[in-house]
Amino acid sequence: MTNRPYFSLIIPAYNEQQRISNTLTTVAQYLDHTGWTYEIIAVDDGSTDDTYCAMIESTAKIECLRIISYQPNRGKGYAVRQGVFASSGEYVGFSDADLSAPIEEISKLFAAMGKGYDIVIGSRAVKGARIETHQPFYRELGGKALNLVIRFLAVPDIHDTQCGFKLFRGDVARTIFNLCFIDGWSFDVEVLYIARRLGYKIAEVPVRWSHSAGSKIKPFRAGLQMLWDIVRIRSHHRF
Repeated sequence: MTNRPYFSLIIPAYNEQQRISNTLTTVAQYLDHTGWTYEIIAVDDGSTDDTYCAMIESTAKIECLRIISYQPNRGKGYAVRQGVFASSGEYVGFSDADLSAPIEEISKLFAAMGKGYDIVIGSRAVKGARIETHQPFYRELGGKALNLVIRFLAVPDIHDTQCGFKLFRGDVARTIFNLCFIDGWSFDVEVLYIARRLGYKIAEVPVRWSHSAGSKIKPFRAGLQMLWDIVRIRSHHRF
């Protein structure tokens, strides 16, 4: 592919009309200064507000922005998967629309990638991570408890599967996501579970992170769904 970009960044969004334009502008301005060729793939995950319109308006000022949109809402895992399928970058990453991990932190992930890893994930739970704005206490405590369960049942050596800031070699991303079936919030666990089974090298890198108001995750319900999804993941992927 003669015009293959160096980096494809996927930004899934559901009902993010208030901040998606600023997010896309911030990301594009940063990537413009890296010297990389890049594409931003914004995925409207069946939003019921004006997220799609805001994305379309952003294409007027961001040349390398591509939009994927569909109805109805399918879940973050489905949205990221569509972005990966549409990507062509040598490296593929994804970031949450609220930029809880600032886009500048991607340089840390690329630095680790240069050491021979196939996947580098941002982490709030390893030494050196900096939480600038904490989640409410009950969410933070619940998240830590859930991660212990995830480590026990699925990916023992990963301390933070759920940070929405990850980087892959492009071929690795497209191989893994082609095997995925989880559409919702648990998709990160499935991705890392498959990666471990296929023998890919994963690095977990500390990043700056801030909780953003307006999370659409219901902690108790999400925790139960995660447990069920882990059962499904282990049953489905028998290699």
